[in-house]
Amino acid sequence: MSNIKKAFENGKVFIPFITCGDPDLDTTAKVVREMEKNGADIIELGIPFSDPTAEGPVIQGANIRALAGGVTTDKIFEFVSKLREDVKIPLVFMTYANVVFSYDIERFMKRCRDTGIDGVILPDVPFEEKEEFQTIAKKYGIDFISLIAPTSFDRIAMIAKEAEGFIYIVSSLGVTGVRSEITTNIGDIVKVVRENTDTPCAVGFGISKPEQAKAMTEVSDGAIVGSAIIRLLEKYGKEAAPYVGEYVKQMKDAVSV
Repeated sequence: MSNIKKAFENGKVFIPFITCGDPDLDTTAKVVREMEKNGADIIELGIPFSDPTAEGPVIQGANIRALAGGVTTDKIFEFVSKLREDVKIPLVFMTYANVVFSYDIERFMKRCRDTGIDGVILPDVPFEEKEEFQTIAKKYGIDFISLIAPTSFDRIAMIAKEAEGFIYIVSSLGVTGVRSEITTNIGDIVKVVRENTDTPCAVGFGISKPEQAKAMTEVSDGAIVGSAIIRLLEKYGKEAAPYVGEYVKQMKDAVSV
């Protein structure tokens, strides 16, 4: 069983997201350690990209700041190697196909294995085109994590049957970002997932408040939050780590009830 799947064995999980290098990699390292200390079960690390099509303005801003600061994929791999000296929970890269292509898929997945990355999420790779990535990921023991969107209702069973690690259920149409309410019937999506796989599923896009996270984990196995954390980084910059830690603790407490 993969480390990612194991993380779901002890109850509901909380998965925070952070863009590597926003505002710099030292701050990212501090924030990751605070997240782990305060109960994060898995952490998504964003590799910045110049055209992050699935992201709303908050995470786009983080990508722009990180790239302006000179962050590269190589620097992020080195950074993860250092993190792995003491960070024990599963780490997952979230990035775009182009980043992996330009690095070379084989080289990318091999370095993921060598540095201690457990999974990869590529939101712009449709189910029908995932094979060239998934086959190489599998070769190096990396979970290729599938996304299920509200539009893909008739495709849920097909995606679920081949899912690895966990399934990322996209709560709302459109891009990432904080939403005042989530109107998608997540329960219906999860029901079809459960009928087709024992791979756990977590809900992301639009979750920012403890009560939203709690509601999502009542029907799924976990909650994913990105934009609300990036806003704290935007507000506090290099001093953000304790604020993010406090936020992660609130969210983890909410899903654990």
